[in-house]
Amino acid sequence: MRSRRKSTYQPPPGGFDFTAAMERLCRDVTRRLPELRHIDIDQVLVTVSQSRKPVLHGLYAALTPMKFEDGAETAVYHGQQYGVETVVDENRREMMYLLTFYLPRFMEVDFLEKLVTIFHELWHISPDFNGDLRRHSGRCYAHTHSQKEYDDEMAALARKWLALQPPEMLYQFLKLDFAQMQFAYGEIFGRRIRRPKLLPINPSVNSSKCK
Repeated sequence: MRSRRKSTYQPPPGGFDFTAAMERLCRDVTRRLPELRHIDIDQVLVTVSQSRKPVLHGLYAALTPMKFEDGAETAVYHGQQYGVETVVDENRREMMYLLTFYLPRFMEVDFLEKLVTIFHELWHISPDFNGDLRRHSGRCYAHTHSQKEYDDEMAALARKWLALQPPEMLYQFLKLDFAQMQFAYGEIFGRRIRRPKLLPINPSVNSSKCK
């Protein structure tokens, strides 16, 4: 049996729960836009991670798939079979994806770039919602051949969502930088979780036993 880890996040009182706010925004996006309606936000665990350096270059966000190609539970690398450590939320639902935002770096870019980043990561989710990434043709299967074209498409999708007039309260916090958000809300917090491990599967071990 694969190792299972449960998220035990309990938001403290007061301050601003970044992951809860981002979940509400993403839920609205996936309900309003048919292009992303295949996403079940209840099985996408939104997390935060601290930027290691106070610079703008680097990752703003990342999507971690919890399955392999076509939703497979295992894959073989260099002759060894592997599975991914299972992550369940506070309600014991198995997560198909982890969506991580790097703070404060993510909050230091402008409003539209923040939205483009969110849509960029959501677009990576497979149309089959099977725990795998959306795969494009060619070597760079996670993106199209042009990064600019990809970003332009995500910007158009973000503007389409805004044109549908979602409640401003859902995205108002994205118009602030991190210092402004701290000034407005006080403590900024969110769910944190260690990146799931690739676990070697030993065929000689009884599958009914857990490590």
